[in-house]
Amino acid sequence: MGPVCVGSAVNEMESWDVEIIDENNLRWYGPKADIKGADHQFLQRLRPADIVGLYGGLTSTIPRLYEIANFYKEKGIVTIAGGQHFVDENIKEALSSGIDYVVIGEGEETIKELLQALVEERNISSVNGIAFMKDGEVVYTQSRKPITDFDKLPLPDFSLVRYAHIQVYQVERIRGCGMDCEFCTVKGKPRFASPERLLERISFLLETKDARKFFVVDDLFGQQREETIRFCNMLRDYQRDIGRRLDLGVQIRLDKAKDPELLSAMRQAGINFVAIGFESPIEEELKAMNKRLKLADMLELTKIFRKFGFLIHGMFIFGYPMTYDIHFKMSVHERIKHFRRFIAKAHLDTFQVMLPIPLPGTELRKRLERDNRIYSRRELGWEYYDGNFALFEPDAPMTPEEMQASPMKIMGMIYRFKYIFMIALNVFSFPCMIFFLHNIRYGWKMWYRQWRQSLIRSVGWITMKRWESVFKKDDFLYKLQKAKERHRRHDS
Repeated sequence: MGPVCVGSAVNEMESWDVEIIDENNLRWYGPKADIKGADHQFLQRLRPADIVGLYGGLTSTIPRLYEIANFYKEKGIVTIAGGQHFVDENIKEALSSGIDYVVIGEGEETIKELLQALVEERNISSVNGIAFMKDGEVVYTQSRKPITDFDKLPLPDFSLVRYAHIQVYQVERIRGCGMDCEFCTVKGKPRFASPERLLERISFLLETKDARKFFVVDDLFGQQREETIRFCNMLRDYQRDIGRRLDLGVQIRLDKAKDPELLSAMRQAGINFVAIGFESPIEEELKAMNKRLKLADMLELTKIFRKFGFLIHGMFIFGYPMTYDIHFKMSVHERIKHFRRFIAKAHLDTFQVMLPIPLPGTELRKRLERDNRIYSRRELGWEYYDGNFALFEPDAPMTPEEMQASPMKIMGMIYRFKYIFMIALNVFSFPCMIFFLHNIRYGWKMWYRQWRQSLIRSVGWITMKRWESVFKKDDFLYKLQKAKERHRRHDS
């Protein structure tokens, strides 16, 4: 959403033409099919850029971002970067790595003022919400207030994303989250667009891109309860009026299961998929995260989502580091057992297990830095900050190698080779299921859930095998060992 929102704001300016390249969703065809990432030399010959903006929303993409920035800077092209990674000391690092200007915070308004100032050769210091280098020092301009009037922004134009095949379109209504989880970069009081604005985004994509599948990227769907229900009712009526059925997914808190009116409205609106941050089935870890969940309620609340017919994707963090006020020790084998037992009892359709990421700007990173637990970026650079790698000294008695191996052991319980055969079995079982249940609609729902599970779990198994292959080639365990040795020499 970040590049599309900012690009759409620029594209409505007179004399500007925007092209967005999403290297995480890139589709090259023909002679460029074997290129990893975009071939920017080729793109420059095809359509030379005057200014290049780079989105640092994912910390793991930052090394690639700097590589691209330096490529364009060598050609004398102005480079601008923004995104959640650019906080604190990372701003100076960016301005020393091929970036001319860093946009701090939301970019839709800032980018337009910055481009106008560059064209008119005005004093850049007059543009609020940016940082740049002057005489070897970082200059910060006056900070900019968060956007509250979303109606004045243009609708995100996904046609600007070139060379991409988008299947699920992202939409948003709410920015910010008030839950204040220690590991999360999303902070601040939530700011709401109107339900009418969200429906307008969906209808615009349906009419211009024939989009059918959507994911609402709000960090917590349902934060504004009455307006959320009103949106669901509007979306239900819209689909009825146009005679089309849409498929939506959302991120939502587990405790929303206590609101049957909300869940019913969501299902009638075509919201079929919910992503829920369970985070951990261990009470002490939830407390350390500042996660407002009670372990005793988690299974019962999950059952309610299942009864309403939602497909549930569970998100977990393994090996979360304890705070000083929590006295807790557990072997890695016991932790794995806790995770496996909970996931089996919850009957989740799909799930993912990540490792804690000490992301820039989070309270987790600040705590681990104070305790001198984060491994040096000389060995483990930003490219490893994606949730798949051990990046700090874990709590005893767990070793970093054990922490590294644990998510795959847990996910291996359902992402297995056997589900490739289950796909075929589900196809052949469909007529029998309909015949014995004597209810086509109910039978279809049961069959679809099983078929979808088998498909995703088989794809998950393939993905895990590919990741393991890349992991071995990268030789991460050797780098981890070097990082441990450096860390322990420093401590001694």
